[in-house]
Amino acid sequence: MQHDPLNDALTSIRNAVRVGHDRVEIAPASHLIGRVLHVMQEHRYITEFEMKDGSRGGVYSVKLNGAINDCGVIKPRFSVRLKAMEKYEKRYLPGQDFGVLIISTTKGVMAHAAAKQERLGGRLLAYVY
Repeated sequence: MQHDPLNDALTSIRNAVRVGHDRVEIAPASHLIGRVLHVMQEHRYITEFEMKDGSRGGVYSVKLNGAINDCGVIKPRFSVRLKAMEKYEKRYLPGQDFGVLIISTTKGVMAHAAAKQERLGGRLLAYVY
């Protein structure tokens, strides 16, 4: 029984990268997982992804390029203000300007740098580096 599909998706990606695979299938697919994958693609952590219709909710096929050292979800999903963003960067990312925090804002799912530029806060979803 799956309680957190985003966690399962990022765990599948992390395990596939560690083993050396170049492609991974993520099921079930959801809009949130698709938006997180889009942010990862923008920052070149994955090459491409596509949604395939499956029997239960669809499947994402993700092409990996080996750029991911670690990724995971942030639980609990903390609410973060613009002023407190740096505290979470220090907590979840290994170095300054290295890695991405993925945040759900009122303007959609985006990286923490884009949220800072737009002067937005939101809920922390995941980290990738």
